[in-house]
Amino acid sequence: MASKANNNIDDPGAFPSREWLRNTIVGKSVTFETRKQGATAGDRVLAYFSDPSVQINLAVESVRNGFATPKVFGNIDDVPSEMDSEDPSDPANDVDDYDSQLQSAFQEAKMNQVGVHSVSPRPIIRELKNSGDDFGTLELVEKCKKFCTNGMVKCVIEYIFDGSRYRLSVTDEQMEAAGLLHSSFTLILAGIAAPRIGNPRLDPPTDSEPHAEEAKQFVEMRLLHRELYVTLHGTDKSGVCGVGTIHHPKGNIGIELLKNGLGKMSDWSARMMNPLDVPAFRIAENDAKRTNKRVWKSYQPPQLSGASEITGVVVEVLTGDTLSILPQGVPYDSESRLKRISLASVRSPRLGNEKIGKADEPYAFECKERLRILTVGKSIRVDVHYEKDITMGQGTETRQYGTVSTSKKSDIGEVLVSEGLAVTQRHRDDDEKSPSYDVLCAAENAAKAAKKGVHSPKEYKKAPTNDLTDPRKAKAYSGALMRAGNIKAVVEHSFNGSRFKLFVPSENCHIVFALQDLRCPQPSPVSTLSNRGQVKAAEPFGDASKRNARMTVHQRTVEINCKGVTMGGVITGSLFVGQGGQRKNFALEQVGAGLAVVDQRKIDYGEAPKVLIDAQSAAQRNRTGIWSQETQKVEEKKPAVKAKEMIYSVSLSEICDGHRFFVTINGDEAIKVVNDSMGIFTANNGLSGAPCDLKIGKIVAALFDDGTGKKWYRARIVEKKVRGKATVLFVDYGNKEVVPTASHLRPLDPALDVSRIPAVAKEAELALVNVRSLEDDDGIDAARTFSRLAWGRKMEMRVHCEMEGKLKVTLVDPEDTNGGSVNEQLVVGGLATVAKKSELNAMSAKMVSDNSLIKLSADLSVAQESARKMRKGMWRYGDIGDSDDEEY
Repeated sequence: MASKANNNIDDPGAFPSREWLRNTIVGKSVTFETRKQGATAGDRVLAYFSDPSVQINLAVESVRNGFATPKVFGNIDDVPSEMDSEDPSDPANDVDDYDSQLQSAFQEAKMNQVGVHSVSPRPIIRELKNSGDDFGTLELVEKCKKFCTNGMVKCVIEYIFDGSRYRLSVTDEQMEAAGLLHSSFTLILAGIAAPRIGNPRLDPPTDSEPHAEEAKQFVEMRLLHRELYVTLHGTDKSGVCGVGTIHHPKGNIGIELLKNGLGKMSDWSARMMNPLDVPAFRIAENDAKRTNKRVWKSYQPPQLSGASEITGVVVEVLTGDTLSILPQGVPYDSESRLKRISLASVRSPRLGNEKIGKADEPYAFECKERLRILTVGKSIRVDVHYEKDITMGQGTETRQYGTVSTSKKSDIGEVLVSEGLAVTQRHRDDDEKSPSYDVLCAAENAAKAAKKGVHSPKEYKKAPTNDLTDPRKAKAYSGALMRAGNIKAVVEHSFNGSRFKLFVPSENCHIVFALQDLRCPQPSPVSTLSNRGQVKAAEPFGDASKRNARMTVHQRTVEINCKGVTMGGVITGSLFVGQGGQRKNFALEQVGAGLAVVDQRKIDYGEAPKVLIDAQSAAQRNRTGIWSQETQKVEEKKPAVKAKEMIYSVSLSEICDGHRFFVTINGDEAIKVVNDSMGIFTANNGLSGAPCDLKIGKIVAALFDDGTGKKWYRARIVEKKVRGKATVLFVDYGNKEVVPTASHLRPLDPALDVSRIPAVAKEAELALVNVRSLEDDDGIDAARTFSRLAWGRKMEMRVHCEMEGKLKVTLVDPEDTNGGSVNEQLVVGGLATVAKKSELNAMSAKMVSDNSLIKLSADLSVAQESARKMRKGMWRYGDIGDSDDEEY
């Protein structure tokens, strides 16, 4: 046979002889006999083909077909016959008979000119070609795909190195056109890594791995010298060995090796296979693992330090394959509560580090951004598959790896891989991996075929962004941002509860953005700054404020409205998160939760929105967040002064809504004194406005025309408006007006201030009743009914107490002896509801005697029950429930 010893050229007839013998007996049962030849000769082995119907002597048949010759050539007549022997039972006679058969077969072959005796055609003489010396293995792979049907080439397995490496010879005549017929190459079985056979010729010699001999014998029994079809997928990284799948009529040898624990899956070669063939391999390996067969004898499933299934909300995307989540049911009171989870068997492009000049890997930003869109702020489920110890600085961190799924995506890792933004992790064969590893590999192959993302042959170019964190650039560009109105942005980093780094896609820029009109407490310093000593001390609720920002807006797509820029280049304005009905002002949320305060200077000068001030007032009343830590002034406690009920004859000067109004006391001369004084003020100063302090709450002179001509009146600034206007409350009458500040306001003489001459109009509320706002139809009906019952009449007002600067009163028309109080008439008409018991208790605590208040409460309850039964007013559709009470 051809070998390196004879220049890879067969002796004439050697190859057909071997092929005849291989086709005749390989894979079949045979019978052997050994016979003694003599003192100096070795034992002669006779092989018979074992067939129930016929028994063939293979040596004789080989000679008869011209595939072999006897060792001793002679004439058939010279061979002794059985008749020449004196003892027929002598074993030597069997030998003589065997020699006679050989000589007879030899003569027959010569006469028939078969095999090596053939004159025409001459016996096949192969010139063997070896991969690496005479041709490249990759060339063989490519030509097999080109010339062979379905890319499958017929080969003979010539030698078994171990359970997964074989020597093959190409016998497919289709490869003759490619010049590779009878070429020889080494094949690595795709998807399989069997234990290696030792090499005793090395120095020092190496031992076989456990179960290596068993795996080799397992394959020899099933493949050696079989002629089978082979699909070549590619080559190993050296390009010397081919990688392929052997197609056996009775099954896949790779699956059988795995099933019997005689090999492990080789992921690098499995990637070359048809993705549809890989799951069967994985199932077979898992079965062997589960039953601890052979190479898996000492296998133990991965031990997890925590739960194997985690549900929670994604707080932050750290890299393209790592998330920070808050597990469900765990309070977010510390950063240590967050868990870092990496995507199992997925590797994203690595982010760079600007501080050390390391650039991002291509598509690192796109991968992280895609993961942010898919997960941040959403509820996810993590199936943890394995853990690894990750080096973090001077220590290590046990990182969990798992499959992340959302309500819309069953495997986030598969999405990233299929879009070409990440690749599958190249594991060692004994590493734990995702159960969906083969699906990930299939997704990666599809992305490669489509040349997506990281698999694209095009040169990657990251679009440059404009960095407006530099103060000079920020100031120069701030005008464009302010003119843009509401624009979308992504929160990239949270410095504290009101200061962020944003990326604005429409303007392709990064900015530092702060919430207008707010101040948040200082959070704990970052460790890197702490090490340098560049830190400010943490303030109470600073960390809580920052955590709320991280939980609500961090890495979210938000909407901003830029209003200004500071000297330090920080853009200020409003920030909104959410869409549609879920859209909310984040500043309002921070203030309402007591995690930020409204800038006092903005309040003093009326620049703070009223909605923020109201939210802060509510937080103060509820002692929420920052306000729960408010220090109490150390002073001598004065006993609470309880009010005595007083009854006055009054006239209404202004009705604000269905239960709030201003009154003046009949017969009070103060109103005449104030009017005379302001008449003199008007005569002295004329009707022209003058510059004045526009601080909220400031008492000024405001111009008003009551129908008899313009005149200055005392007023309090309530709110500053845009375009040089302000809302003022005329303190002696109770009405509000929006007036131009330049022409309708001027400073008031100190002698006319309310501290010297108290305001004539008193603000009051109907006790123990709630009405709807004027934005509601029922609220408008309540105000109109109130006006009909009390406006322009002299009313009797019973003052129960004062709460939050307002008089709590019962209003009665002395001339209406049967109608009851105004409070009761609004309730019985279904235009108001009775206040909760907590308000009754709060008022009772401020009164010397609450008998009349208790009676009023009882009367109102009866009136409300009557309105409910008769379906009047707001009761017309049935019970309104507690949820409606919250609207008042």
